[in-house]
Amino acid sequence: MASAAKSFTSLLLISSLSLAPWFCATEAKSTAPVVQDLSWTFYQSSCPKVESITRKQLEKVFTSLSGCDGSVLLDGSASGPSEQDAPPNLTLRAKAFEIIDDLRERIHKECGRVVSCSDILAIAARDSVYLSGGPDYDVPLGRRDGLNFATQNATLQNLPPPFANADTVLSSLATKSFDPTDVVALSGGHTIGISHCSSFTDRLYPAQDPTMDKTFASNLKGICPASDSNSTTVLDIRSPDNFDNK
Repeated sequence: MASAAKSFTSLLLISSLSLAPWFCATEAKSTAPVVQDLSWTFYQSSCPKVESITRKQLEKVFTSLSGCDGSVLLDGSASGPSEQDAPPNLTLRAKAFEIIDDLRERIHKECGRVVSCSDILAIAARDSVYLSGGPDYDVPLGRRDGLNFATQNATLQNLPPPFANADTVLSSLATKSFDPTDVVALSGGHTIGISHCSSFTDRLYPAQDPTMDKTFASNLKGICPASDSNSTTVLDIRSPDNFDNK
């Protein structure tokens, strides 16, 4: 179960940039807003099985395991490192990229190269949420893949740091057209995941943040006994392997 949770975590994080605005789209198709150029039936003629292929394969993956344009999937080149190599993405597991690559191959074999990697990510994220106990919902499709990968600098400039407070996160993501509801949905996606000690030890050492719950802080100190600890801990201590709101 531990390896399954870690692989899912990376898969969800890889997918979340293209998924975020649709995380809470549980309304009927007729009422959910659709961004310009996206459609509920985009692949109805060119690749009608794209969603069933993704769902069936991810069901097998979950059983066996016990940026918006898909640029995080692109490797770096002689021109520089890619989005994958940016510090916030270094903990994304190689297995998660392999799962997406496998899905892409299966879909392209069925339909040809008509389905974008961005849409595959969005569908895979939705199905990963569902297979982990979360809601099932419709995803509008029609995203286009970027031709260039995001640089490390661009990645750092566009992702709020883990120590950012709510106001900073809201203002940062507002520049990407995320409203507060989108930000809450994206944050809720972290109900499954892990955090590295370096993301929060500044609140433990040299002096404990007085706003932290004392018992919680004590438990974190047990996991991260020093400011330079490199251990990890789950983001959700109550149900770390379930996509829920507990």
